[in-house]
Amino acid sequence: MRNSKKIVAIILAVLLAVAGIFVACSKKPAGEGDDTTAPAAADFKVGFICLHDENSTYDKNFIDAAKEACKNLGLSDEQVIIKTGIGEDESCLNTALDLVDQGCGYVFADSFGHESYMIEAAKAKPEVQFCHATGTKAHTEKLANYHNAFASIYEGRYLAGVAAGLKLNEMIEAGKITAEEAKIGYVGAFPYAEVKSGYTSFFLGARSICPSATMEVKFTNSWYDEALEKEAANTLINNKCVLISQHADSMGAPTACEAAGVPDVSYNGSTKDACPNTFIVSSRINWVPYFEYSITAAMKGEAIDTDWTGTIDTGSVVLTDVNEQAAAAGTQEKIDEVKADLQAGKIHVFATDSFTVGGKALDSYQADVDDMGDFVPETEVIKDGYFAESEFRSAPYFDIDIDGITIL
Repeated sequence: MRNSKKIVAIILAVLLAVAGIFVACSKKPAGEGDDTTAPAAADFKVGFICLHDENSTYDKNFIDAAKEACKNLGLSDEQVIIKTGIGEDESCLNTALDLVDQGCGYVFADSFGHESYMIEAAKAKPEVQFCHATGTKAHTEKLANYHNAFASIYEGRYLAGVAAGLKLNEMIEAGKITAEEAKIGYVGAFPYAEVKSGYTSFFLGARSICPSATMEVKFTNSWYDEALEKEAANTLINNKCVLISQHADSMGAPTACEAAGVPDVSYNGSTKDACPNTFIVSSRINWVPYFEYSITAAMKGEAIDTDWTGTIDTGSVVLTDVNEQAAAAGTQEKIDEVKADLQAGKIHVFATDSFTVGGKALDSYQADVDDMGDFVPETEVIKDGYFAESEFRSAPYFDIDIDGITIL
């Protein structure tokens, strides 16, 4: 009898153990079966610091990407803190430290001038991961918890320039302008390498299609000032610029173009709803891939790249849909063709046979890649017949004034 009871007990124990294994194996891993792409730690928080708010096309692009990436990763609203209107001053440091105090294990800032304050925060809080867009110093600071990120957006701007060149050719063929009148206007924020790299790549894209194209650039010396950006666009239009693009963050230039009936190529998102008759296309950096990668690494305690550069292949460089109402016929097809050549390495945006400086081609150029605050160039960036933008660090360092572009 005792033996029988003992046998029954053993059998019951085995059955319970098997049942437990079955239940454990049948459970879905966190995030599986829904829209998430990685398990989200229930108590992990992330913080985002933005220079402006969603009224800025630049900041809106980051905010939208942050929300999308965090949703994909299964983070709840309570785990995501977004701070807007944070200046490029001591308030950035205070905000970063406050986010840490609120439990954030990952803090991201979106503007160039935030960098020194983010580095200070990283030194003060070595247990937290700090990431920063457009910065230049992560690879020289060598902090395990401070990281820079950007993308090869010059390729996106080149593609947008192709669309602009097609529009210029259409205007020439229709007799609206002559080839010599194919002048582009460009509203720039600051004369920084990031802006120069952008407008130069845009210009080279346009000139690859319309060889007679020239460009005038007017700076506002502000990342976001709608009145100044509209004024700059109107000045360029009055200077007989027949197409406008921009590296500034408001709707000032696009709305000026819509009012004047001048074709426009915007940045950081479509302006079609507000400018249906003049908006052609827009390029932008898609930050979702970087946010998903870096936040997941932070949650898992894994290393994050010191200097990360997104590309067309990573889905980080994108264009909006072409507005057929304003674009030249065949624009999307041509963009697709050139994009494929960029991905295949058949085209280099800054190929040295595609531009001159003072009437001469460049065969050598030293750039200030290691930004030590001394503005001393130290890195040879011409290789294999092209300027190797974003290959030595993620943030742009193309700062050359090429022939065909006039700065007002």
